[in-house]
Amino acid sequence: MKIILTIFFYLCFVTMLQWCNKNDSDTPSVSTITSVKIITDKACYSPGGHVTFTIDNAIQETVKVRYRHLTEVVGETELTGTTWSWTAPSADFTGYLVDIYKMNDDGTEHLYGSIAVDVSSDWVRFPRYGFLSKYPQLTEASIKYVISDLARYHINGLQFYDWHYAHHKPLSGTPTNPDQVWKDIANRDTYFSTVKSYIDMAHSYNMKAMFYNLAYGALSNAESDGVSDQWYMYTDASHTNKDRLDLPAPMFKSKIWLLDPSNTGWQQYIASQNRDVYQVLNFDGYHIDQMGNLNHTLYSYSGQVIDLQASFGSFIRTVKSDQPGKKLVMNAVNQYGQQYIAQSPVDFLYSEVWGPNDGYKDLAVVINDNNTISENTKNTVLAAYMNYDLANSTGFFNTPGVLLTNAVIFSFGGSHLELGEHMLCKEYFPNSNLQMRGDLRDAMISYYDFLVAYENLLRDGGTINSPDLSCYSIQMPINNWPPQSGKVSVTGRDMDKMQVIHLINFSSATSLFWRDNSGTQAVPGTFRKVKMIFKTDKTVKKVWVASPDLNSGTPEELDISSGAGSVSFTLPELKYWDMIVVEYQ
Repeated sequence: MKIILTIFFYLCFVTMLQWCNKNDSDTPSVSTITSVKIITDKACYSPGGHVTFTIDNAIQETVKVRYRHLTEVVGETELTGTTWSWTAPSADFTGYLVDIYKMNDDGTEHLYGSIAVDVSSDWVRFPRYGFLSKYPQLTEASIKYVISDLARYHINGLQFYDWHYAHHKPLSGTPTNPDQVWKDIANRDTYFSTVKSYIDMAHSYNMKAMFYNLAYGALSNAESDGVSDQWYMYTDASHTNKDRLDLPAPMFKSKIWLLDPSNTGWQQYIASQNRDVYQVLNFDGYHIDQMGNLNHTLYSYSGQVIDLQASFGSFIRTVKSDQPGKKLVMNAVNQYGQQYIAQSPVDFLYSEVWGPNDGYKDLAVVINDNNTISENTKNTVLAAYMNYDLANSTGFFNTPGVLLTNAVIFSFGGSHLELGEHMLCKEYFPNSNLQMRGDLRDAMISYYDFLVAYENLLRDGGTINSPDLSCYSIQMPINNWPPQSGKVSVTGRDMDKMQVIHLINFSSATSLFWRDNSGTQAVPGTFRKVKMIFKTDKTVKKVWVASPDLNSGTPEELDISSGAGSVSFTLPELKYWDMIVVEYQ
């Protein structure tokens, strides 16, 4: 009986120990109490630029500010007061993490908070795209509130959605006498002063402003503004029926009639209209939209079949040659025409994602395809609308759905168009039915800090691969990408001197569909103290881990044990997404 009881209590102890390993943690090497919020005065900085930091509360003890690129400490200073400055290093296109900490008596660090800094001379290298969607009469304070909030997420470019008067005539009035207020396509009042103030405020935070417009749209009154019938797309070879998008009145002031993007007359006309815009509004470029595959045959006025997606290249080249100093980006709706867009002079790639690209795996495919088409010269922004059905009524975004989607997009090197005056839930950007709860807002700051701090590992070259990673036990079931329900998915990027390994936690996922339509994606269970082994033929110098979910994104070096063709280590914790970095000799 004693032997049976001994075995029983032993099994209970082992079970309890395994449970504790999964649900509790030992004393961490970093004690995280984020007692201050840090902001910077810009969204991004030029090499050698002046960075001003501010914290919301004074820290009543001796603490230090540490500046890091990946794990390399590039500077450190003692903090006094609530505002200080830093001269950014001269290296271009580099991400940094800045944290405030003190050493505890036991040798651990007490972390007060962190913030990322992007040092890049051109924002399109690492685009982090946001949006604006409404332009009523606003005070300067209201405009500053929106822009400063976006700057905290390091948004470095803004799409000015539906700001214009008409698709064929974006500027209302004339360059010498622009109208001060006009009705947009949805009959909303748009104020010139608001649009201009938003542009000026964005520039003050080192953000760029891109004006939105279709490549091929005209309203019902276009003929009176000089748009020729010979420029349109027709649904018949005898130019009887112009193609159009029907919009319900009275909400919308007109149908949108569709023109041939390859028609040189239309190209020159819209280029001249863009010149009018640039004369009075200091936009930095043109965000070109389209409607995707229209699924019917299109004809020119002369009866020739139009290859719509092939027409995008010549359209982009014409507007670029007319304004060579302005940036360009074009929406590839579900990748329609992307092969032509990517080879044209756009500055980065933008994909609006729809079915059947509904799985997390499809987000990765889109980003990887864009990299291949552009020969790894242009990074990707995904317009991917979260909690789509949930947004049919008012409510809140589902935090785990948003974070898992961002973990996939960011880990594969993309960024996510989602932040503006509100967070996006529909393709009609003014829809603000869903709001962020506090936990999501805080998490998004951490995720965008992570995207910036580690941009040189996430979005700066390398080759996507499947690292040979395994666990010592079944405590944390893993699989190589694409994801599987009930498991942690592993993907990686070979950076030559480094192997980046991403762990994305789908162990509790209710679905592998990224949109999380009804907002039912579950919070993943947290794994702690997971023993892992990575196989490699190279000599390992060190292994470290960082996560937007832990310790404000700061890196932690791990103890390693090297064997023949492998290295083993213990992963401290995984909630949504961890990034392990193996550095070689």
